Amino acid sequence: MPIESARPGPCPTAIWTPIALALLAGLTPWAARAQAGPAPPAAAAPTPARSEAQKVEITGTSAPENLDERRRSTASRIIIGREELDRMGDSSLGEVLRRLPGVTSGGPPGRGGGVRMRGMGGGYTQILIDGQRMPPGFSLDNVPPEQIERIEIMRAPVAEFGARAIGGTINVVMRSDFKRRANDARVGAGLDGSQPQFGGSWQLNGNFEELGLGYNTNLSAFQSRFDTASDSRTNGGVDDLGLPINDQTSKVRGEGKRRGMFATGRLQFRLGEGKSLDLQPFANLFRIENKNHADRQGLGNNLLSYTAADIESRSETRMARLNGTWLTTLGSGGRLQVRFGSSYAQNEGQSKRLETGGAASLLASGHRLREETSRNRELSVNVNGKYSQLLAEKHSMSLGWDLQRAQRNDFKRSLVNGKQELAQFGDEIDATVQRAALFAQDEWAWSKDFSFYLGGRWEAIETRADSVTGNISNRSSVLTPLAHMVWKLPDRPRDQVRLSLTRSYKSPETNQLIARPSISTLYADLSKVNQPTSPDRAGNPTLKPELAWGLELGIERYLSATSIVSANIYYKRIDELIRTVRTQETVVYASAKRWVARPENIGAADAAGIELEGKMRASDLWTTQLPLQLRANASLMWSRVGQVAGPNNRLEGQPPWTMNLGGDLPFRGTPLTMGLSWNYTPGFDIQQIDQQSYRQGRKSVLDGYALWRLAPEASLRLSISNALGQSYGTGSSTYNLDGSLLQSTDSTSRTYTTVNLRGEFKF
Repeated sequence: MPIESARPGPCPTAIWTPIALALLAGLTPWAARAQAGPAPPAAAAPTPARSEAQKVEITGTSAPENLDERRRSTASRIIIGREELDRMGDSSLGEVLRRLPGVTSGGPPGRGGGVRMRGMGGGYTQILIDGQRMPPGFSLDNVPPEQIERIEIMRAPVAEFGARAIGGTINVVMRSDFKRRANDARVGAGLDGSQPQFGGSWQLNGNFEELGLGYNTNLSAFQSRFDTASDSRTNGGVDDLGLPINDQTSKVRGEGKRRGMFATGRLQFRLGEGKSLDLQPFANLFRIENKNHADRQGLGNNLLSYTAADIESRSETRMARLNGTWLTTLGSGGRLQVRFGSSYAQNEGQSKRLETGGAASLLASGHRLREETSRNRELSVNVNGKYSQLLAEKHSMSLGWDLQRAQRNDFKRSLVNGKQELAQFGDEIDATVQRAALFAQDEWAWSKDFSFYLGGRWEAIETRADSVTGNISNRSSVLTPLAHMVWKLPDRPRDQVRLSLTRSYKSPETNQLIARPSISTLYADLSKVNQPTSPDRAGNPTLKPELAWGLELGIERYLSATSIVSANIYYKRIDELIRTVRTQETVVYASAKRWVARPENIGAADAAGIELEGKMRASDLWTTQLPLQLRANASLMWSRVGQVAGPNNRLEGQPPWTMNLGGDLPFRGTPLTMGLSWNYTPGFDIQQIDQQSYRQGRKSVLDGYALWRLAPEASLRLSISNALGQSYGTGSSTYNLDGSLLQSTDSTSRTYTTVNLRGEFKF
């Protein structure tokens, strides 16, 4: 049952042609003007004076203002505002992000997954909320799009936001409108496949001028049910007679339920001229429950560990955070901003797995009952500040610091038929993570045509853990120089070239450093050797950070106040790359040698790519009165891991390319607007270390919406997500040293179309 990665997808020429034509339409005037000779001098667009480098807060959310802020930013930044966030009526932030330039997501369509920039996930992409990193376990899919003011995509790091961003940075800015008293309410219901879902949100904002107080509150809640269905086949090769050694199939069917609540707010106290204090509470509760039944059938010489399993699982994430920002002006163009905060996060999980048949039926109990309970808690405090000084009308410098301390407690207990596994390792690990950083940045508009940014950041991270097996300590520090430049082409102030040279890094995650051993569920008998296809897992406290140099070159052309075409190329050199390596070890918890998978620094990797983007009106491309808005972006991604033999020795999870096409059409004379968006990622294979390979099938996701404006402040929005509902395939293979197949597994998961009708009201 091979996955679809080998099936031919859309013709690459057919895909890239419309994007290339759109870009040529935007770039043709450059070539035409170059052939005609220099144009008469044009009046330069006025550039507003800037009081500090890399402002976080932006006034306004309309498309023209977002494009203008993008154009004026020295470091490359794409801004997605409220209009674009609302457009498709998405129920989760993950659905919004996968349409953005260079962004992909893991997992089946409609089921969320890790967010990746340039195909780099697992810590390569820095995720921020209001410029702050979130605790482990927090998922962007928990953030309702209607509570977001804007999304900022930064392809290259800046000192203020940190350099833990080899792939890039996604900064989600929460809503904070204080201008007038207003209510924004939304309520909707729909179907996920055949299962019901519903949710609602409410926003209230306003201010008390006499008290110097502005406020903003947001509350969202949702509940949905969903089905799961997947089929897989495992082939263990053949013996000398050509008979299957291990040929088995598995079928899983089940259902689940998701519930969540998200609340955030902001209080702004105006303390006098140039002084303010902001308090930002934030709370999130998310719970997911699953019930599945699995049937396995096998051929060959090996007795299956079980032939049927009933699985129940439940996980819950709770998080609360309170941040504050104190801002004061110091005269002579100086400004001091101090941010402080504390957060508490807890993730809990329980699972029960009753296995029957096969080897499980030979046990004294006649079955195998696996029960697992896990919990991790993290309490963190942070203080950071920035002093900005205006040195000249268009020249500012900033100095800052960042301090954070987090206390983490991990609890895990696994029982098999009531007996605890690996009791000698204890149930808990306590860890402390401390971070300290200093940064400086200088931004200078040297002339009306040329601006540059120079910055640097030093950051140190120390992780300590205590457990019954001993103490673990890991410390690292990184210095990251950063440089950005933007040049507005002479006589064409809306056309510009960007160049960046940066140093970035990826620090090892806490669980990679301190993870206790976990036993393979397929080979739970510790008196026997397991297989490299199903290893035990453990952490590695000696990991080093991954370090990368990055070079970016981009061209942007602004066709109008709402239209842009751009092309960007990049190159990354990554050293001390971390990969999970499987080795056979003598371990203290087993009487036989065991295959164990641990993260290790294995060497270097190279990554490069081309990113194309177009956002324009149809009238920018051809003569038409049709009010059609067009959107297109595409990313071509390439990488090579030096310590892994090719072909397909790419970074883990990185597709060769991805693209998005979309359009919106308001019907003149009617209150109706309709739009479509198509996201496509081809199937691909990745060669991993230790004779392992991974493959993923293509993903083709078609979304649509229809918006009916009942009144200026009331509307209905019908959204259809994953309209194609195509199956999603993954697979993996492990080979012997002589190149013969040891084991191959292919899985196919069903995906579901989601339909939602939502009412939106402002009053």
